Parts: sequence; structure tokens; C-alpha cells
Amino acid sequence: MLQSTFFHAAVPQRPMGRYAHIILLRETDSYALFQTDGELNTARVAAGQHNQRMITRLTMFKRKQTTPERLIGRELLRNYGFISAEQATDKPTIDTQTGLYLDKQGRPVCDYNKHFCKQCPDCISYGFAIGDSGSEKSKIYSDTAYSLTAYESSHEAFTLNAPYESGTMSRQGEVSSRINEQDHVRPHVLFPSVLTFRDPTSALFDFMLNNVLRTRRYGAQTTRTGTMTNHVLGIILCDGEIFSNLLFTQTLHDALDAIGALHPVEPVATQTALATAQTVAESLLRDDGVVLSQVLMGEELATSLANLRSQTRSEAGIEDLLKAANGDSRTYYDAYIKKAKAAKGK
Repeated sequence: MLQSTFFHAAVPQRPMGRYAHIILLRETDSYALFQTDGELNTARVAAGQHNQRMITRLTMFKRKQTTPERLIGRELLRNYGFISAEQATDKPTIDTQTGLYLDKQGRPVCDYNKHFCKQCPDCISYGFAIGDSGSEKSKIYSDTAYSLTAYESSHEAFTLNAPYESGTMSRQGEVSSRINEQDHVRPHVLFPSVLTFRDPTSALFDFMLNNVLRTRRYGAQTTRTGTMTNHVLGIILCDGEIFSNLLFTQTLHDALDAIGALHPVEPVATQTALATAQTVAESLLRDDGVVLSQVLMGEELATSLANLRSQTRSEAGIEDLLKAANGDSRTYYDAYIKKAKAAKGK
């Protein structure tokens, strides 16, 4: 359903002004932790564009959104043999023909934050930085997401403990001091968000979109909590960046407030928020001043996402998706990163 002619045949070296946006409502499905230095991240901003009353909102920093998604992509790349599962060593063996650090099976070793392979779909899409060894700017743009509702109604404090195997907090007459209080984000808190992929190929965009659809856990303590649902509202293909997360959140807040859908002690009804958010997004797009190549929403979007999910339900389908994305990233590596490295060595 997406216009194939919009996407590049190969990732260009310089920005070419083709932006593929994914409009999302991220919804917490359990008690999540988005924190820095032990406290939930918050920001003091206006409630809406029209309602200028200042409120405190929970924030979900950009890396707390994209890092779990790229790790899911890397997990798939390892599972299907496109990158190695080995950890990088201090003295890697570099293949003379490809210039890559390969394992014994010939797969590139890509160790997150230790040794990036510089050629896989993750490295080319989300970027990397390896000190003096080179860097690649991320082509996936994200920004801080703000909770739709205020901090006061969106968080809850819990007292946490670590009991002994007996199930109590005491053993041999001594009471454990392992008790702590921690604020959590409540379930059904919505974070309007926009993800942007600059100058993608069709395969690399599908790679990113699949990561977004597959990612289920965000924030700290993801083995015990932090589950989220990413509701995709639209896919926008255009020649520039569109509205910000904060503007989206504030405009949606105004729209929901106008129809009486905001209640201080209750979460916003998800279906009401989704329907209103689509209308708000369409209105904001009209004011953005960008040339829209395609706006995919509603039934067309549902069909497009269903097609992608149908492909990724089978091992053959997900392998084909990863193979195409890996081919596009290797083409970029050979044309620009490997070539630049060779020229520097002369």
C-alpha cells in the first residue's frame, strides 16, 4: 500500500529530503519506569495549545523509545544469522576482503556499544559512534514523548520489598532492610509520538516498522514490567519533518478536553483517544507546509500493517525482510563507509 516510488533504490550519502514518518500512540499496559537518577522523568509544560494552564507531564526520552526497538532488530539479525552472536574481543581479526570483523562462520561481529560492524541494518539505520574509528549519524529521528495526562493522575508510588524464600521479611529474628518506595507510570497512560526515517529504502523502512510493531517492553526493569502497546495511527511520506511530539500531545489534549473525554482520576479511553488523534494528526499535517506524497491512515493503513504482519509471521517471511534490509545496508557500507576507510588508509 505504500508508494514504492517514494523510497530510494539505495540509501544516499547526503540528505535528499524524503521523510517517512510513523505516527504513534504509545500506551502503557503495565506499571512502567521511565526514570533518571531514581526518579520518574517529568517536564513542566502547557496542558494544551489553547489551554495554557501549566501542568507537569511524564516524559519518555528519545533513547527510551528507540533503544528497545533497535535491540529487537538486532535480536532478529542475530537469530537469522545476519550478524554474529559472539562478543567482540580487544584484538579482532579483520577480514582483508570485506574489511569486517567476522566470526568463524563468516558473520559480522556487531557488539552493541563495544564494536559496531558498520554494515548491518541496525548500524546504517540507527547510527553508531566508535571514537576515532568512525561514526554514522542516525537516520531515524525521535524526540521526547510527553504523557497525554498530567503527572498527578499518571503515576503511582509502590513500596517494594525483597522477601526471603519463606515469603517473609525476617529470618532468624532479623528483619530485612530491603524495602524501597518507587514511583511507577500507571497502565493506560498514553504518549503521543512521531518517529521519522530520513531517506530510507523500502526494505530499511520495513525493518524499522517491524521493530516498532514487535517491541513490547520499554523503560527500566523490563523483565518484570514496562509492557507497552504501540498503536500506529498513520504513515506519512513527505519532503520534510512534520509536527513535534509536544505539539501533537497538546493539540490532542485540547481536542479530548473539548469533548469531555478527560477525567482527572481515570485513564483516557483508548479508542476515543485513537479516533481523536487521527483527526488531530490530519489537521496538523495541513498546517505543516510540507509536500505530502502519501498519507496512509484508517483502513488503508490497517491493510498495509496486516500485510507486513502476515509476512513476518513465518520464518521465511521475516528472513526475506531482513535479507532485503541487509542488502541495502551492505550496499551503503560498500559505497561510502568502506570506500572512505580505504581512501583514508592510502
